[in-house]
Amino acid sequence: MGKLGGHAVVVGASVGGLAAAQMLSSRFEQVTVVDRDSLPATAEDRRGVPQSPHAHALLIRGRMALEQLFPGLFDELVGGGAVPFDPGDDLLFFQMGALRVRFPSGMLGTSCTRAFLETTIRRRVAALPNVEIRDLVSVDGLTGVDGHVTGVVLYGGEVLAADLVVDATGRSGTRSDPWLDKLGCPAPEVTTVKIDVGYTTRLFHRKPGDLPGNALLYLCSEKPPHEKRAAAAFAVEGDRWVVTLGGWHRHHAPVDPAGFAEFADTLPFPHLAELVDTAKPVSDGDARKFHYPMARRRYFEKLRTLPAGYVALGDAICSFNPLYGQGMTVAALEAIALGQCLDRYRTASAEMARDYYRAAGKAIDVPWQMSTGSDFMYPETEGRRPFGTGMVNRYVRQVMLASHVSPEVHRVILDVQHLMAPPAALFRPVTVVRTLRAARRSPAR
Repeated sequence: MGKLGGHAVVVGASVGGLAAAQMLSSRFEQVTVVDRDSLPATAEDRRGVPQSPHAHALLIRGRMALEQLFPGLFDELVGGGAVPFDPGDDLLFFQMGALRVRFPSGMLGTSCTRAFLETTIRRRVAALPNVEIRDLVSVDGLTGVDGHVTGVVLYGGEVLAADLVVDATGRSGTRSDPWLDKLGCPAPEVTTVKIDVGYTTRLFHRKPGDLPGNALLYLCSEKPPHEKRAAAAFAVEGDRWVVTLGGWHRHHAPVDPAGFAEFADTLPFPHLAELVDTAKPVSDGDARKFHYPMARRRYFEKLRTLPAGYVALGDAICSFNPLYGQGMTVAALEAIALGQCLDRYRTASAEMARDYYRAAGKAIDVPWQMSTGSDFMYPETEGRRPFGTGMVNRYVRQVMLASHVSPEVHRVILDVQHLMAPPAALFRPVTVVRTLRAARRSPAR
């Protein structure tokens, strides 16, 4: 089967854009990826990804999706120092006043820094014979006529003609609204949820036994609505810990070492404070801080008029609360969905774009429902609250309590959180019965 077109342009070289470029490389004669940032050859944090230095979670479904796009990626990451883990057994998860019960789930995840993951993927994409990656290049607009995008205009006037433009510009994706407006294409409806999330990260040297039971990851989320702090410690390449402290609605950790340690001391479970107190920092300087004011979803699937030759992807469609670690997974699923839609229509038509946005919307619906539903446990959260959120959250609290003693309930939570099962799995009769029985036995009671 022949190629679908001569040239595709991807705007943005983060994980979502690189996943899209990999998918497009087998469907177009030439693919050009442009990014306004400097793209380092080694695993270094970059200015264009301000959340890069902080703890990142790649959900199990996301690892599988990236492995589908980049066969052998997991082994390559582990070979470079990434840490494989079982989320049921290697993770200490303190939530609702106690630790979830540990058990071997048989699921396999990988923990590494965002920079290492992105650099590994970018190296693979750059090695493709028909892909060119250009950094320090900014897009100034789109070219097109009668609702059909035909390329991008770079700062300086250079025009890149394209059969398809993929907008993977992240949270700055709304920059494309005036570009599309000039072509007669309206901007999509937008929903925002104000969460005021902020967190601070330091790197520490890692040695065996830093966490109890040789755990490889630690997550701490306090009891909403009154306690709003969260924390994470992830084992990553280079025998290091990425330790991230923060929370919702102004419960943000200081950047100075003393204030960072003091914040850790106030958490309800001592293990992370002990880690911060005993492990040697990689650097003696201040920590790195990141502020995320709101989650945002753009409903392209609701538009009556869509441009041909253009689609958005990743955070340019939906930007999730980063504390839940859903963004990279959803972006990879969207890249796969885009490839399937292109194969079905054999052209970058408006009909293909509509089908793609429907598929992307389905990939977004569950994690959006999960993350915003959890955010609405806090009364300070502002936004459109879905009907029944309060009732669902009351039941979810019981599920969390049950996970302290029931491996079966914990397994269902993991399947849902890692997007391996729909949220409806939590409401199956057998799970409801187990939840109500086990929740009574939680040590947090």
